[in-house]
Amino acid sequence: MTLETLLAKEAIRDLVLRYCRAIDRRDYAALAALYHDDATDDHSPMYCGSAAGYLEWLPSMLETMTVTSHMVQNHLIAVEGDRAEGEVTMVSYHLTKDEQGNDVEIIIGGRYLDKYEQRAGQWRFSHRKIVMDWNQIQPSTCQWDSPLVAGTPVGARCDSDPAKAFFNLLTFAS
Repeated sequence: MTLETLLAKEAIRDLVLRYCRAIDRRDYAALAALYHDDATDDHSPMYCGSAAGYLEWLPSMLETMTVTSHMVQNHLIAVEGDRAEGEVTMVSYHLTKDEQGNDVEIIIGGRYLDKYEQRAGQWRFSHRKIVMDWNQIQPSTCQWDSPLVAGTPVGARCDSDPAKAFFNLLTFAS
């Protein structure tokens, strides 16, 4: 494996990690910077089309979620010049409300099927497709007032997140 291939793979892994952080912190400017202008995103059946359209649609869907946490695991990447493909195993957690206003957890295990391109020295998504392998939908087991977690900082969106005041190098785009 060449040094160029190793550097490409590391840049692509970083791209995928930045996606997870940006979506969970609702950093839409950072998300937009991860896709090429002509990229597509397939989160069927909820959304399938241009990445620009996905980024327009996404805030309305995420507003229904109290918490999201996207975690990636195995990441296979094949690189050929300025093109690459990746299969990323992931688990995503969503805390939302049901029709009666009760907290519900939606946990999805699946994969991102990605196509990446390097343009002007930048690796970005050219196409992203989600595949669900399993899920759990259940009443929430979160205990925000438990003595075991009392006083622990809670994640939030961009400027309200504890990371904003903690980091100097890892900043938010919006």
